[in-house]
Amino acid sequence: MIPLEVPVETMDGVHAARRGGAARIELCAALGEGGLTPSAGLMHAAARAGVPVFAMIRPRAGLFQWSADEAATMARDIRTAREAGLAGVVLGAQRGDLSLDTALLAGLVREAGPMEVTLHRVIDTVPGPLSALEVAVGLGIGRVLSSGAAPTAVEGGGMLAAMVAQAAGRLTVMAGSGVNARNVAALVAETGVAEVHASCSAPSPGAAPFGFDPPKGRRITEEARVREMVATLAAISDR
Repeated sequence: MIPLEVPVETMDGVHAARRGGAARIELCAALGEGGLTPSAGLMHAAARAGVPVFAMIRPRAGLFQWSADEAATMARDIRTAREAGLAGVVLGAQRGDLSLDTALLAGLVREAGPMEVTLHRVIDTVPGPLSALEVAVGLGIGRVLSSGAAPTAVEGGGMLAAMVAQAAGRLTVMAGSGVNARNVAALVAETGVAEVHASCSAPSPGAAPFGFDPPKGRRITEEARVREMVATLAAISDR
């Protein structure tokens, strides 16, 4: 069956994703900012969830050009994830010309040790995604999350298919961004991706006082949406 990864930012989200049948959880803070590094406490709590959990390693919002201090923070956060017993980490780094920062990535991969590593959607911001995929293979990264260098995976289907063909099983290409139960079957058929990343979320009811919610509003993981996506993926796999 095609595995589903669900990004969450709370333990409530972890439990909803697990109950809904998600194969893996991407643990983040600030999903409204595209996901930042979760707290150490959340990492330790999520490690006991009974499903593989990967921590986002991203110290701030914005593109992925990291200062020396930020790179050191990322290394420490990876150690925290490893010590917490998480299954993996999700990360990315690029140079001023937007190409992948191979040296920094190599160091972060070494820091991850036995944990799995996913290269996140930094691959959608580099000048050459297919060249970047080869860099990821060379670094021993096991998975890339991509929308095919487009705003959504559906729009980037052609590039995702090219990435899957080029990877040829050397790493896993996981489609993400705008993926839902209504479009996932066509997306998998077009691209051949082996895994899917989807939020399975809905707007949080109500609003926090004093404008504390992010501008786009907080979203919460819905168990029913996870179940629907898992059932859809199971039906695709049975064809």
